[in-house]
Amino acid sequence: MAIQREIDCEYSDPLDLIWLETARTLGMEVERSAAVYAAWDGEGVLYIADSESMDPDDCVAQMVFHEVCHALVEGPESWGVSDWGLVNRDDRHLVREHACHRLQAALSDRYGLRRLLGVTTDHRAYYDALPLDPLSGDDPAVVPACRGWERATTGPWAEALDHALCATAQMAQILKSFSSNHSLWSRVVDPL
Repeated sequence: MAIQREIDCEYSDPLDLIWLETARTLGMEVERSAAVYAAWDGEGVLYIADSESMDPDDCVAQMVFHEVCHALVEGPESWGVSDWGLVNRDDRHLVREHACHRLQAALSDRYGLRRLLGVTTDHRAYYDALPLDPLSGDDPAVVPACRGWERATTGPWAEALDHALCATAQMAQILKSFSSNHSLWSRVVDPL
């Protein structure tokens, strides 16, 4: 006979906790939705795909981090505009997307998280081909990525972002030794 007990709490993915709280700290309320992959409404809500709609190498942390990088590249003037003012139905803002990738790689490299928190979908090839220093070179995406870097490391979000990346790196180093070769956790490296 099964023992009945009252359940007064629930399990939450640790990275979800880190990044959902970070999003709240940055003024973003995250809602999960099957209707979008990721979308910013310009009014404080960041919509992230539900688990069933994500690729196997996606997670909430990576998706939130990517959108934060978009906000940092585009700057405060874009925070009140849907999707940071970007259109992703064609290539008109591809340089801005690539700038986001470069910022994402540069920030995550500091913590050994480039692969774990990498971009997804058809943009992965560009991201994976980025050089060791993604903020250098003659790619037109470098300049806006460097402006995003400045905002990320000295702006009002710097402390919260550093805190989230540090916590993610600590978890990643622990989980790395428990992971199979097919797990993204096994791809975590030592911080730069």
